[in-house]
Formats: sequence, C-alpha cells, structure tokens
Amino acid sequence: METKKSKKADLESKKVLFFQAGLATVLALLLIAFEWTTREVSTGTLGELADVVMEEEIIPITRPEVVQPPPPPPPPQVLESLSIVDDDVEIDDEIYIEDVEARPETRIDFTRIVIDEEEEELEPQPFFMVEDAPDFQGGGQDGFRDWIMSQLKYPQIAAENGIQGTVHIRFVVNTDGSVSDVEVIRGVDPSIDREAVRVISSSPQWTPGKQRGRPVRVFFHFPVGFRLQ
Repeated sequence: METKKSKKADLESKKVLFFQAGLATVLALLLIAFEWTTREVSTGTLGELADVVMEEEIIPITRPEVVQPPPPPPPPQVLESLSIVDDDVEIDDEIYIEDVEARPETRIDFTRIVIDEEEEELEPQPFFMVEDAPDFQGGGQDGFRDWIMSQLKYPQIAAENGIQGTVHIRFVVNTDGSVSDVEVIRGVDPSIDREAVRVISSSPQWTPGKQRGRPVRVFFHFPVGFRLQ
C-alpha cells in the first residue's frame, strides 16, 4: 500500500524559501559583525610607573682653597754703631821717602833675614819590584818563615773551632830595614788575622831593597799558614 503525504507536511515545496531565508540571515549576521564597534579597555598594572618629575640636583663647584705662602721675614736691620773718638790725634799726612840708591860703600846685613819655610820631604812611594830585593838577616824568605813559625801563637778560639788556613799579608820594608804598613790582603778569621799582623809587625831589621844602588822602600807579600796538628 503506497504511503501518501499531506501537502502541508510536504517541505519540498518550501525548500527554496528556506534557502533564501538562510542567506538573508547569514548576510544580516555579516553586516552586524562588520558594523560592530569595540571599546578599548585599559587594564592597569601594578608595574606601571607614572611619570615622576625629578628635580635635578645642582652640585656646586668647589675649588681647593689656595694657601698663600707666608710672607718672607723682613731682612735683618743692620745697625751701624759709630764709635766716637777724641779728635786730639795729629795725623802726619806727609810721606817721607828715604834715599835707597845703592852705592859702592853700601853694605846690607843679611844675617837678620830669617827664612821660615819648612820643606816637607814627601816620603817616596814603595816599589813593587827592585833590582835588589829586601833580605831578612841573610836567610831570605825561608829564614823569615822560620822566624814567624817560632813566634806564632795559635789563637785559642780558632783552635777550639777548628779554624785554619793561610793569611796573606802585605807590608813595607823601609830604607832603614824596619817593617811598617802591615795589612791583611786575604784573611781567614779575625783572630788568626790579628795574630799574623802582630808577628810580622814585630819583625827585626831587614836589609833594605835597593834600586840603582840606593836604598828604597819596597812592598813585600808573605803568606802566613795556620795548621792544626
């Protein structure tokens, strides 16, 4: 049996009308959307800073105080002291010139003329090398060494500390054979050095050195050995 529809219930005839109504509705919504106006809403934030007018601090320019130097002291006043003397002295303004013309009978006494000039005789510098070297009592350097060994006294403080060595001494043999200007050229210990200087300073007479047959002062070097037994 075929089902029949009522004409009122048939919507196929109204499809075009519904389509047009839908288009009109969509167009109306689009126009409303384009014409819709919105307000800008400002939202305040806690971090927003307002413009604060800061007053610029003016720093005054200061200049260092100029210290004026103290004024120089006034020059000392020179007080002229005038000594008043009695004007009773007679001054003879006349100049007398004696006749000093030399004559054959003129005699001059030179005995009263005293020449007070002391001429210092500078002692010549010692020689380092001479033609004839100084000699110690005919024994030479070996004799001088034997004499030194017989006179030496080993310093106790140096012996206790085990100090030993050779002291190099320089001295001068003078023109009369005496010994002077004893000095240490290279030492070992103060106590040992003093003993070496003491012994050589007490040396007996030498035969002086000679240069061209004339006695002269001569430098002499000598090593003094200190050895512990």
